[in-house]
Amino acid sequence: MKQLILKMTHVGEWNMNSYALICPETEQSVLIDPGDDPDKLMTMLKGSRPVAIWLTHTHHDHVGALDEMRQRLKLPVYAHSGEHVVDPQANHWLEHGDVLNVGNHRCEVYHTPGHIGDQICFALQNDPRIIVGDTIFEGGPGKTRSHVDFVQTLNTLRDVVLSWPNEYVCYPGHGPHFVLGDKRANIEIFLTKSHPRNFFGDAVW
Repeated sequence: MKQLILKMTHVGEWNMNSYALICPETEQSVLIDPGDDPDKLMTMLKGSRPVAIWLTHTHHDHVGALDEMRQRLKLPVYAHSGEHVVDPQANHWLEHGDVLNVGNHRCEVYHTPGHIGDQICFALQNDPRIIVGDTIFEGGPGKTRSHVDFVQTLNTLRDVVLSWPNEYVCYPGHGPHFVLGDKRANIEIFLTKSHPRNFFGDAVW
């Protein structure tokens, strides 16, 4: 069986990565993180049969076009039930370990809080690709807005991200994709650092 087709387009003033997953056998697709530019999102989906909208999290740059895309496509929205910045009014609430279908293919949900409480990732089954939202980037973890969130990020890195195989190719919400194994040593060192007391905000490996 062929792998899922993964498409990406940059949207909005923050150059956010919106994604589409397309089953090559059934042509069913899902739209991930409709942040802005609805016409660009429709172009990315062209030739497929959209069946759902998935959200990695609910910061404004990731859901700015959610209402319009919901109206255009008439599709159910899937999101995590945790803390929201924007209420997604989801049709289906996701939890860690849930499995979603895209045509003949499946994706596993990982809850990866820290950047925000409702942050999740979508790992393609039998496939080394994972859509990580703002959990991690090539140069560091997602920005945190309190020390409590930063401590949660450290826990997520230790307990979830480092449990993934080295061959995982991470597709983030901003910037280029990268191979997890190329960053594993940096993440491990980051976890052993003595971070400033009450630290939060932007961090680099």
